Amino acid sequence: MVRVLVGGLIGLAIAMGVARFAFTPILPAMQEATGLRADGAGLLASLNYLGYFIGALGAGLVPHGATRTAMYRLSLLVSVATTAAMGLDLGDAGQAMPVWLLLRFLSGVSSAGIFILGIAMVLDTLTRRGGERFAGWLYTGVGLGIASSGLFVALFGDRLGWAGDWLALGAICALLGLMPGLWVRDPPPQPQPATAGAAGDAGTARRGGLSAPLLLLTLAYFLEGGGYIVSATFLVSILKTDPGTAAVGEAAWMVAGLGAMGAGVFWAAVARRSNSWWSLILAHLTQAVTILLPMTGSPTVAVISALLFGGTFVGIVSQAFALGRQLSAGASARVVGALTAAYGLGQIIGPLPAGLVVTRTGSFNAVLLGAAAVVLLGALLLALGMVIAGRQSSAGPAFTFPKAS
Repeated sequence: MVRVLVGGLIGLAIAMGVARFAFTPILPAMQEATGLRADGAGLLASLNYLGYFIGALGAGLVPHGATRTAMYRLSLLVSVATTAAMGLDLGDAGQAMPVWLLLRFLSGVSSAGIFILGIAMVLDTLTRRGGERFAGWLYTGVGLGIASSGLFVALFGDRLGWAGDWLALGAICALLGLMPGLWVRDPPPQPQPATAGAAGDAGTARRGGLSAPLLLLTLAYFLEGGGYIVSATFLVSILKTDPGTAAVGEAAWMVAGLGAMGAGVFWAAVARRSNSWWSLILAHLTQAVTILLPMTGSPTVAVISALLFGGTFVGIVSQAFALGRQLSAGASARVVGALTAAYGLGQIIGPLPAGLVVTRTGSFNAVLLGAAAVVLLGALLLALGMVIAGRQSSAGPAFTFPKAS
Protein backbone atom coordinates (compact mmCIF):
# COMPACT_ATOMS: atom_id res chain seq x y z
CA MET A 1 0.00 0.00 0.00
CA VAL A 2 2.82 2.41 0.85
CA ARG A 3 4.53 1.87 -2.51
CA VAL A 4 1.27 2.50 -4.37
CA LEU A 5 0.67 5.72 -2.42
CA VAL A 6 4.25 6.96 -2.96
CA GLY A 7 4.11 6.00 -6.64
CA GLY A 8 0.84 7.86 -7.11
CA LEU A 9 2.27 10.88 -5.28
CA ILE A 10 5.31 10.97 -7.57
CA GLY A 11 3.09 10.53 -10.62
CA LEU A 12 1.07 13.61 -9.62
CA ALA A 13 4.30 15.55 -9.04
CA ILE A 14 5.42 14.75 -12.59
CA ALA A 15 2.08 15.36 -14.29
CA MET A 16 0.88 18.41 -12.41
CA GLY A 17 3.84 19.97 -10.65
CA VAL A 18 6.22 19.76 -13.62
CA ALA A 19 4.53 18.91 -16.93
CA ARG A 20 1.71 21.37 -16.38
CA PHE A 21 2.87 24.02 -13.94
CA ALA A 22 6.61 24.35 -14.56
CA PHE A 23 5.38 26.55 -17.40
CA THR A 24 4.53 29.24 -14.83
CA PRO A 25 8.03 29.92 -13.40
CA ILE A 26 9.73 29.35 -16.78
CA LEU A 27 7.33 31.63 -18.68
CA PRO A 28 8.99 35.02 -17.92
CA ALA A 29 12.37 33.80 -19.25
CA MET A 30 10.66 32.30 -22.32
CA GLN A 31 8.97 35.63 -23.01
CA GLU A 32 12.20 37.61 -22.63
CA ALA A 33 14.28 35.28 -24.79
CA THR A 34 11.80 34.46 -27.56
CA GLY A 35 9.48 37.45 -27.73
CA LEU A 36 6.47 35.44 -26.59
CA ARG A 37 3.65 37.84 -25.69
CA ALA A 38 0.98 37.43 -23.01
CA ASP A 39 -1.67 36.49 -25.56
CA GLY A 40 0.64 33.81 -26.97
CA ALA A 41 1.30 32.50 -23.46
CA GLY A 42 -2.43 32.40 -22.85
CA LEU A 43 -2.93 30.43 -26.06
CA LEU A 44 -0.27 27.91 -25.03
CA ALA A 45 -1.94 27.52 -21.65
CA SER A 46 -5.37 27.07 -23.23
CA LEU A 47 -4.09 24.38 -25.62
CA ASN A 48 -2.57 22.57 -22.67
CA TYR A 49 -5.90 22.67 -20.87
CA LEU A 50 -7.75 21.64 -24.03
CA GLY A 51 -5.56 18.55 -24.07
CA TYR A 52 -6.30 18.06 -20.39
CA PHE A 53 -10.04 18.28 -21.09
CA ILE A 54 -9.90 15.74 -23.93
CA GLY A 55 -7.64 13.49 -21.88
CA ALA A 56 -10.10 13.63 -19.00
CA LEU A 57 -12.97 12.57 -21.25
CA GLY A 58 -10.95 9.66 -22.60
CA ALA A 59 -9.44 8.55 -19.29
CA GLY A 60 -12.87 8.13 -17.73
CA LEU A 61 -13.68 5.50 -20.36
CA VAL A 62 -10.56 3.37 -19.91
CA PRO A 63 -11.58 -0.10 -18.66
CA HIS A 64 -10.27 -1.65 -15.47
CA GLY A 65 -7.34 -4.03 -15.39
CA ALA A 66 -4.26 -4.24 -17.59
CA THR A 67 -5.57 -1.62 -20.04
CA ARG A 68 -5.85 1.02 -17.33
CA THR A 69 -2.36 0.25 -16.06
CA ALA A 70 -0.92 0.37 -19.60
CA MET A 71 -2.60 3.72 -20.36
CA TYR A 72 -1.23 5.14 -17.12
CA ARG A 73 2.29 4.11 -18.09
CA LEU A 74 1.88 5.50 -21.60
CA SER A 75 0.69 8.80 -20.12
CA LEU A 76 3.81 8.95 -17.97
CA LEU A 77 6.01 8.40 -21.01
CA VAL A 78 4.28 11.09 -23.08
CA SER A 79 4.37 13.53 -20.17
CA VAL A 80 8.13 13.17 -19.74
CA ALA A 81 8.80 13.37 -23.49
CA THR A 82 6.72 16.51 -24.06
CA THR A 83 8.27 18.24 -21.05
CA ALA A 84 11.80 17.67 -22.34
CA ALA A 85 10.87 18.56 -25.93
CA MET A 86 9.78 22.05 -24.86
CA GLY A 87 13.51 22.77 -24.45
CA LEU A 88 14.46 22.04 -28.06
CA ASP A 89 15.94 24.96 -30.00
CA LEU A 90 13.16 25.97 -32.39
CA GLY A 91 13.95 29.65 -32.88
CA ASP A 92 11.89 32.61 -31.71
CA ALA A 93 8.27 32.46 -30.59
CA GLY A 94 6.90 32.96 -34.09
CA GLN A 95 8.79 29.96 -35.47
CA ALA A 96 8.36 27.72 -32.44
CA MET A 97 4.70 28.39 -31.70
CA PRO A 98 3.18 25.57 -33.84
CA VAL A 99 5.42 22.95 -32.19
CA TRP A 100 4.91 24.44 -28.74
CA LEU A 101 1.15 24.31 -29.21
CA LEU A 102 1.30 20.63 -30.15
CA LEU A 103 3.61 19.78 -27.26
CA ARG A 104 1.49 21.61 -24.70
CA PHE A 105 -1.65 19.93 -26.05
CA LEU A 106 -0.13 16.45 -25.78
CA SER A 107 1.24 17.30 -22.36
CA GLY A 108 -2.28 18.18 -21.25
CA VAL A 109 -3.68 14.89 -22.56
CA SER A 110 -1.02 12.89 -20.73
CA SER A 111 -1.42 14.92 -17.51
CA ALA A 112 -5.11 14.04 -17.43
CA GLY A 113 -4.29 10.38 -17.97
CA ILE A 114 -1.83 10.32 -15.08
CA PHE A 115 -4.11 12.36 -12.85
CA ILE A 116 -7.39 10.51 -13.37
CA LEU A 117 -6.11 6.98 -13.81
CA GLY A 118 -3.49 7.33 -11.11
CA ILE A 119 -5.87 8.78 -8.53
CA ALA A 120 -8.54 6.18 -9.34
CA MET A 121 -6.11 3.27 -9.03
CA VAL A 122 -4.50 4.56 -5.84
CA LEU A 123 -7.84 5.36 -4.17
CA ASP A 124 -9.24 1.96 -5.13
CA THR A 125 -6.15 0.27 -3.69
CA LEU A 126 -6.25 2.28 -0.47
CA THR A 127 -9.97 1.62 -0.01
CA ARG A 128 -9.62 -2.14 -0.44
CA ARG A 129 -6.70 -2.28 1.99
CA GLY A 130 -8.37 -0.14 4.63
CA GLY A 131 -6.12 2.85 4.04
CA GLU A 132 -8.58 5.42 2.67
CA ARG A 133 -7.70 7.75 5.56
CA PHE A 134 -4.33 8.28 3.89
CA ALA A 135 -5.87 9.56 0.64
CA GLY A 136 -5.22 13.21 1.54
CA TRP A 137 -1.48 12.54 1.41
CA LEU A 138 -1.73 11.56 -2.25
CA TYR A 139 -2.33 15.17 -3.28
CA THR A 140 0.90 16.34 -1.66
CA GLY A 141 2.47 15.21 -4.93
CA VAL A 142 1.02 18.23 -6.73
CA GLY A 143 2.54 20.65 -4.25
CA LEU A 144 5.82 18.73 -4.13
CA GLY A 145 6.13 18.98 -7.90
CA ILE A 146 5.28 22.68 -7.95
CA ALA A 147 7.68 23.51 -5.14
CA SER A 148 10.47 21.40 -6.63
CA SER A 149 10.13 22.81 -10.14
CA GLY A 150 9.93 26.34 -8.74
CA LEU A 151 13.06 25.78 -6.64
CA PHE A 152 14.86 24.24 -9.60
CA VAL A 153 14.11 27.24 -11.84
CA ALA A 154 15.09 29.68 -9.09
CA LEU A 155 18.43 27.92 -8.52
CA PHE A 156 19.42 26.96 -12.05
CA GLY A 157 17.29 29.08 -14.37
CA ASP A 158 19.94 31.74 -14.92
CA ARG A 159 22.61 29.11 -15.62
CA LEU A 160 20.64 26.79 -17.86
CA GLY A 161 18.29 29.25 -19.53
CA TRP A 162 14.61 28.54 -20.11
CA ALA A 163 15.35 25.77 -22.65
CA GLY A 164 17.81 24.07 -20.31
CA ASP A 165 15.19 24.16 -17.56
CA TRP A 166 12.74 22.16 -19.69
CA LEU A 167 15.38 19.64 -20.75
CA ALA A 168 16.71 19.10 -17.23
CA LEU A 169 13.24 18.78 -15.71
CA GLY A 170 12.35 16.24 -18.39
CA ALA A 171 15.42 14.17 -17.54
CA ILE A 172 14.66 14.26 -13.81
CA CYS A 173 11.06 13.21 -14.43
CA ALA A 174 12.24 10.34 -16.64
CA LEU A 175 14.15 8.89 -13.68
CA LEU A 176 11.45 9.53 -11.11
CA GLY A 177 8.77 8.18 -13.45
CA LEU A 178 10.13 4.65 -13.03
CA MET A 179 8.60 4.45 -9.57
CA PRO A 180 4.96 5.19 -10.44
CA GLY A 181 5.37 3.20 -13.64
CA LEU A 182 6.34 0.10 -11.64
CA TRP A 183 4.34 0.57 -8.43
CA VAL A 184 0.95 1.94 -9.53
CA ARG A 185 -1.30 -0.63 -11.14
CA ASP A 186 -5.01 -1.32 -11.23
CA PRO A 187 -6.24 -3.74 -8.55
CA PRO A 188 -8.61 -6.49 -9.71
CA PRO A 189 -12.16 -5.09 -9.99
CA GLN A 190 -14.63 -6.14 -7.35
CA PRO A 191 -18.30 -5.26 -6.72
CA GLN A 192 -18.88 -2.35 -4.37
CA PRO A 193 -22.07 -2.24 -2.32
CA ALA A 194 -24.33 0.76 -2.76
CA THR A 195 -24.14 2.78 0.42
CA ALA A 196 -25.44 6.14 1.41
CA GLY A 197 -23.26 8.69 3.17
CA ALA A 198 -24.42 10.83 6.03
CA ALA A 199 -27.19 13.18 4.99
CA GLY A 200 -25.62 16.08 6.81
CA ASP A 201 -22.35 15.66 4.94
CA ALA A 202 -23.06 14.83 1.33
CA GLY A 203 -26.62 13.82 0.70
CA THR A 204 -25.42 10.74 -1.19
CA ALA A 205 -27.40 9.64 -4.21
CA ARG A 206 -27.89 6.02 -5.21
CA ARG A 207 -24.85 4.41 -6.77
CA GLY A 208 -23.73 6.10 -9.99
CA GLY A 209 -26.46 8.76 -9.93
CA LEU A 210 -26.03 12.35 -11.05
CA SER A 211 -28.07 14.18 -8.41
CA ALA A 212 -28.72 17.91 -8.17
CA PRO A 213 -25.96 18.35 -5.53
CA LEU A 214 -23.47 16.51 -7.74
CA LEU A 215 -24.46 18.67 -10.71
CA LEU A 216 -23.94 21.85 -8.66
CA LEU A 217 -20.59 20.52 -7.45
CA THR A 218 -19.59 19.92 -11.08
CA LEU A 219 -20.65 23.43 -12.13
CA ALA A 220 -18.75 24.96 -9.21
CA TYR A 221 -15.69 22.91 -10.14
CA PHE A 222 -15.97 24.19 -13.71
CA LEU A 223 -15.95 27.77 -12.41
CA GLU A 224 -12.98 26.99 -10.16
CA GLY A 225 -11.08 25.73 -13.19
CA GLY A 226 -11.73 28.99 -15.04
CA GLY A 227 -11.00 31.21 -12.05
CA TYR A 228 -7.91 29.77 -10.40
CA ILE A 229 -6.11 29.15 -13.69
CA VAL A 230 -5.44 32.87 -14.23
CA SER A 231 -3.16 32.96 -11.19
CA ALA A 232 -1.83 29.46 -11.89
CA THR A 233 -0.71 30.55 -15.37
CA PHE A 234 0.45 34.12 -14.79
CA LEU A 235 1.38 34.38 -11.10
CA VAL A 236 5.13 34.75 -11.64
CA SER A 237 4.58 37.14 -14.56
CA ILE A 238 2.12 39.17 -12.46
CA LEU A 239 4.65 39.59 -9.68
CA LYS A 240 7.62 40.27 -11.97
CA THR A 241 5.81 43.05 -13.84
CA ASP A 242 5.37 45.02 -10.59
CA PRO A 243 8.65 46.56 -9.33
CA GLY A 244 7.48 46.09 -5.75
CA THR A 245 7.07 42.32 -6.10
CA ALA A 246 9.49 41.47 -8.91
CA ALA A 247 12.12 40.11 -6.52
CA VAL A 248 9.79 37.42 -5.13
CA GLY A 249 8.46 36.11 -8.47
CA GLU A 250 10.06 32.67 -8.66
CA ALA A 251 10.13 32.32 -4.88
CA ALA A 252 6.39 32.92 -4.70
CA TRP A 253 5.67 30.00 -7.02
CA MET A 254 7.88 27.78 -4.89
CA VAL A 255 5.94 28.93 -1.83
CA ALA A 256 2.70 28.08 -3.65
CA GLY A 257 4.00 24.56 -3.99
CA LEU A 258 4.81 24.39 -0.29
CA GLY A 259 1.29 25.53 0.50
CA ALA A 260 -0.12 22.89 -1.81
CA MET A 261 1.85 20.08 -0.17
CA GLY A 262 -0.21 20.05 3.02
CA ALA A 263 -3.46 21.19 1.47
CA GLY A 264 -5.07 17.79 0.98
CA VAL A 265 -4.51 16.82 4.61
CA PHE A 266 -5.53 20.25 5.97
CA TRP A 267 -8.83 20.54 4.09
CA ALA A 268 -9.67 16.91 4.86
CA ALA A 269 -9.32 17.82 8.56
CA VAL A 270 -11.62 20.81 8.02
CA ALA A 271 -14.14 18.50 6.37
CA ARG A 272 -14.03 16.09 9.30
CA ARG A 273 -14.82 18.90 11.73
CA SER A 274 -17.66 20.31 9.60
CA ASN A 275 -18.41 18.54 6.31
CA SER A 276 -17.06 18.43 2.77
CA TRP A 277 -19.45 21.12 1.56
CA TRP A 278 -18.25 23.64 4.15
CA SER A 279 -14.64 22.69 3.50
CA LEU A 280 -15.04 23.50 -0.20
CA ILE A 281 -16.97 26.72 0.43
CA LEU A 282 -14.33 28.03 2.86
CA ALA A 283 -11.55 27.10 0.44
CA HIS A 284 -13.31 28.98 -2.39
CA LEU A 285 -13.83 32.10 -0.27
CA THR A 286 -10.20 32.05 0.84
CA GLN A 287 -9.00 31.62 -2.72
CA ALA A 288 -11.10 34.51 -4.02
CA VAL A 289 -9.37 36.86 -1.58
CA THR A 290 -6.00 35.27 -2.32
CA ILE A 291 -6.31 35.93 -6.06
CA LEU A 292 -6.67 39.66 -5.37
CA LEU A 293 -3.77 40.05 -2.92
CA PRO A 294 -1.00 40.56 -5.55
CA MET A 295 -2.76 43.82 -6.51
CA THR A 296 -1.48 45.33 -3.26
CA GLY A 297 2.08 45.49 -4.64
CA SER A 298 3.51 44.28 -1.33
CA PRO A 299 6.16 41.53 -1.57
CA THR A 300 5.17 40.14 1.85
CA VAL A 301 1.51 40.00 0.90
CA ALA A 302 2.48 38.42 -2.44
CA VAL A 303 4.28 35.57 -0.69
CA ILE A 304 1.32 35.05 1.67
CA SER A 305 -0.96 35.08 -1.36
CA ALA A 306 1.12 32.39 -3.06
CA LEU A 307 1.05 30.20 0.07
CA LEU A 308 -2.72 30.47 0.37
CA PHE A 309 -3.23 30.00 -3.35
CA GLY A 310 -1.32 26.73 -3.36
CA GLY A 311 -3.17 25.58 -0.27
CA THR A 312 -6.60 26.39 -1.66
CA PHE A 313 -6.38 25.15 -5.23
CA VAL A 314 -5.06 21.72 -4.28
CA GLY A 315 -7.45 21.58 -1.32
CA ILE A 316 -10.38 22.28 -3.63
CA VAL A 317 -9.27 19.49 -5.96
CA SER A 318 -8.94 16.94 -3.16
CA GLN A 319 -12.22 17.88 -1.47
CA ALA A 320 -14.16 18.03 -4.75
CA PHE A 321 -13.07 14.47 -5.51
CA ALA A 322 -13.87 13.31 -1.97
CA LEU A 323 -17.33 14.88 -2.11
CA GLY A 324 -17.91 13.61 -5.63
CA ARG A 325 -17.13 10.05 -4.51
CA GLN A 326 -19.63 10.42 -1.68
CA LEU A 327 -22.35 11.77 -3.95
CA SER A 328 -21.78 8.99 -6.50
CA ALA A 329 -21.37 6.23 -3.89
CA GLY A 330 -17.69 5.65 -4.64
CA ALA A 331 -17.66 5.60 -8.47
CA SER A 332 -14.05 6.85 -8.43
CA ALA A 333 -12.96 6.77 -12.06
CA ARG A 334 -16.25 8.05 -13.46
CA VAL A 335 -16.74 10.92 -11.05
CA VAL A 336 -13.05 11.91 -11.14
CA GLY A 337 -13.21 11.90 -14.94
CA ALA A 338 -16.42 13.94 -15.08
CA LEU A 339 -15.21 16.50 -12.56
CA THR A 340 -11.81 16.76 -14.22
CA ALA A 341 -13.44 17.29 -17.62
CA ALA A 342 -15.53 20.15 -16.19
CA TYR A 343 -12.45 21.61 -14.50
CA GLY A 344 -10.46 21.24 -17.72
CA LEU A 345 -13.15 23.05 -19.71
CA GLY A 346 -12.95 25.96 -17.28
CA GLN A 347 -9.17 26.03 -17.66
CA ILE A 348 -9.47 26.20 -21.44
CA ILE A 349 -11.71 29.24 -21.23
CA GLY A 350 -9.72 31.15 -18.59
CA PRO A 351 -6.19 31.86 -19.89
CA LEU A 352 -6.93 32.95 -23.47
CA PRO A 353 -9.18 35.97 -22.74
CA ALA A 354 -6.98 36.81 -19.75
CA GLY A 355 -3.93 36.96 -22.02
CA LEU A 356 -5.77 39.11 -24.55
CA VAL A 357 -6.92 41.57 -21.87
CA VAL A 358 -3.40 41.87 -20.44
CA THR A 359 -1.90 42.38 -23.90
CA ARG A 360 -4.35 45.21 -24.64
CA THR A 361 -4.39 46.91 -21.24
CA GLY A 362 -0.89 46.17 -19.96
CA SER A 363 -2.34 45.29 -16.55
CA PHE A 364 -3.43 42.13 -14.75
CA ASN A 365 -5.88 43.89 -12.41
CA ALA A 366 -9.00 43.36 -14.51
CA VAL A 367 -8.37 39.66 -15.02
CA LEU A 368 -7.65 39.15 -11.31
CA LEU A 369 -10.95 40.81 -10.41
CA GLY A 370 -12.77 38.63 -12.92
CA ALA A 371 -11.08 35.46 -11.68
CA ALA A 372 -12.00 36.21 -8.06
CA ALA A 373 -15.62 36.86 -9.05
CA VAL A 374 -15.82 33.51 -10.87
CA VAL A 375 -14.48 31.65 -7.80
CA LEU A 376 -17.01 33.43 -5.59
CA LEU A 377 -19.82 32.34 -7.89
CA GLY A 378 -18.59 28.77 -7.47
CA ALA A 379 -18.87 29.19 -3.69
CA LEU A 380 -22.49 30.29 -4.08
CA LEU A 381 -23.30 27.19 -6.14
CA LEU A 382 -21.71 25.00 -3.50
CA ALA A 383 -23.81 26.65 -0.80
CA LEU A 384 -26.93 25.90 -2.85
CA GLY A 385 -25.80 22.31 -3.32
CA MET A 386 -25.27 21.93 0.42
CA VAL A 387 -28.79 23.19 1.13
CA ILE A 388 -30.33 20.79 -1.40
CA ALA A 389 -28.23 17.89 -0.10
CA GLY A 390 -29.41 18.61 3.42
CA ARG A 391 -33.06 18.45 2.32
CA GLN A 392 -32.77 15.46 0.02
CA SER A 393 -30.45 12.84 1.43
CA SER A 394 -31.33 10.28 -1.25
CA ALA A 395 -32.21 11.69 -4.66
CA GLY A 396 -32.95 9.39 -7.60
CA PRO A 397 -30.36 9.52 -10.39
CA ALA A 398 -31.22 11.37 -13.57
CA PHE A 399 -28.18 9.86 -15.27
CA THR A 400 -26.11 6.77 -14.58
CA PHE A 401 -22.36 6.57 -15.15
CA PRO A 402 -21.66 3.59 -17.43
CA LYS A 403 -19.76 0.78 -15.74
CA ALA A 404 -16.20 0.15 -16.83
CA SER A 405 -15.67 -3.26 -18.34
